[in-house]
Amino acid sequence: MPVLTNRVKVSTATTGTGSPITLGAVESGGFQSFAASGVSSGDTVRYAIEDGDNFELGLGVYNSTGPTLTRSVDESSNAGSAISLSGSALVFITASSIDFSRMTALTLIFGR
Repeated sequence: MPVLTNRVKVSTATTGTGSPITLGAVESGGFQSFAASGVSSGDTVRYAIEDGDNFELGLGVYNSTGPTLTRSVDESSNAGSAISLSGSALVFITASSIDFSRMTALTLIFGR
């Protein structure tokens, strides 16, 4: 299961579809960085990226050096492929229906 934390939202100046992306400044409004929320280098998180009208959801591996996030796309507005980042995207940690489906399946199998 990916690490899930609260109120993480940062900018990225990364452009294009490459990976990893460099994580930037924390967004105003009470948000925090990946590190401040308790994410450690090497942790896998469920991330979302918003860039204008484009979006991307996936699993990413956080690296505190940079800091960076290596992206592995599950769903996007680009037919399931990585979106091309403009240099002014927002990245945040989220939960996905995929995670809840897996939790439900485990509950049915193991009764927990």
